[in-house]
Amino acid sequence: MQNVTSVELARDCEAIQIPGGTSVTLPAGTPVDITQTLGGTYTVHAQGGLYRIAAKDADALRIQPAAAESPAAGSVPSGPLGEKLIWETLKTCYDPEIPVNIVDLGLVYDLHIEPRPGGNSLVSVKMTLTAPGCGMGATIAGDAQQKLLYLPGVEEAVVEIVWDPPWHQSMITEQGRKILGLE
Repeated sequence: MQNVTSVELARDCEAIQIPGGTSVTLPAGTPVDITQTLGGTYTVHAQGGLYRIAAKDADALRIQPAAAESPAAGSVPSGPLGEKLIWETLKTCYDPEIPVNIVDLGLVYDLHIEPRPGGNSLVSVKMTLTAPGCGMGATIAGDAQQKLLYLPGVEEAVVEIVWDPPWHQSMITEQGRKILGLE
């Protein structure tokens, strides 16, 4: 688990309320506790609730934005787009309430790469959520889609949320279980 850091927002800041997924603006001067800093986003506790703050708003938290966690930000192997790079990229996406990436949580059910005529590819991902009522689904899927679109050779990325089969804890990988203290 990460340490909690308390700050006051330096400016008005866009945020997404967790778990509802509603966009809100937290006003400058609001005291917040930063509870999670994973995947280039920040989870904060403020005004009696949890909120997700994007990397672009890290300055409002009075911190330097974390370096991009996507392999696309660093050295990317040349050659055709491969599944390994896509899986590594998806491992940089997190549920803002759980400190385990969506792959190790067992949320990604299917991955397909379809070459396009121009040499680039369409990447299709099917994923689920830990709970059907989670309002953060579109946000998490959007993060995954954006990170995939940054990869060289990806022309289009589609991330679809599915509910079959229903997710359960047995889908968490060994690595995810270690992080969560389930082993």
